[in-house]
Amino acid sequence: MSKYILSCCSTADMPESFFNERNIPYVCFHYTLDGKEYADDLGKSVSFEEFYKRIADGSMPTTSQVNTDQYVAFFEPFLKDGYDIVHLSFSSGLSGSYNSARIARNDLVERYPERNIRIVDTLAASGGYGLLVDIAADMRDHGATVDEIADQIEEMKLNLHHWFFTTDLTHFKRGGRVSAIAAVAGTILNICPLMNVSNEGKLIPRKKIRGKKNVIKEIVDTMKAHAENGTDYNRKCFMVNSACYDDARAVADLVEEAFPKLAAPVMINSIGTVIGSHTGPGTVALFFVGDKRID
Repeated sequence: MSKYILSCCSTADMPESFFNERNIPYVCFHYTLDGKEYADDLGKSVSFEEFYKRIADGSMPTTSQVNTDQYVAFFEPFLKDGYDIVHLSFSSGLSGSYNSARIARNDLVERYPERNIRIVDTLAASGGYGLLVDIAADMRDHGATVDEIADQIEEMKLNLHHWFFTTDLTHFKRGGRVSAIAAVAGTILNICPLMNVSNEGKLIPRKKIRGKKNVIKEIVDTMKAHAENGTDYNRKCFMVNSACYDDARAVADLVEEAFPKLAAPVMINSIGTVIGSHTGPGTVALFFVGDKRID
């Protein structure tokens, strides 16, 4: 079997220790905060605590995707060293990064025709993307080929569920993702929108739940309704949060109680600086494998 690398983007929102331990190189998106550009380097340049504090104080970060030249620079050293590549890309429904990776791939296969380069649009984001990367890494470690990994992730990517809620509409209002009237009304009524990622990889509002306690229960009930094998679900479950760990922990505790056969305790990470630039603080997300996503 040819040697290969499994890679992804920083927007999988996993800690650096995960990428190091699982031998997964990643390419960084970028963001601009208060006029200065940073790599989305998993909280090293700006800690997550500082990042979300600055947003809460009024900063409005902007983001930029990985462009074609950056992908070429990222992939080419591996190809020169004789490696094939299977790259799992951030959702095309949220970024043009997948198209940039494909253009880079088409350029590189002309220069390295002997190499196998597979680019997979995961239609996933944040910890859901990270969960697919983790599944792919397990396959690699059990001897799967580049094509077997790429084909399997293509087959199962719409079974990867992403469910989000937010308890703070302030940043959504600042960024124009909800109207000022809707934000004020939502705040007065204590509305916590429940959202998911559609089968086109886009973030879609699904329900308006009144009260944090109710939305925490609703997100766990949603997992019960959609998880593979129901409450006998025996895969991993990942979560992320933006400066609201206690809310995420409350969800994780209910998940671990409801799903006693989980492959591991729920992993809770931070929403990274790129996705966090759009959510702001107060967002919790839950990721698991389940039935096919629908719009």
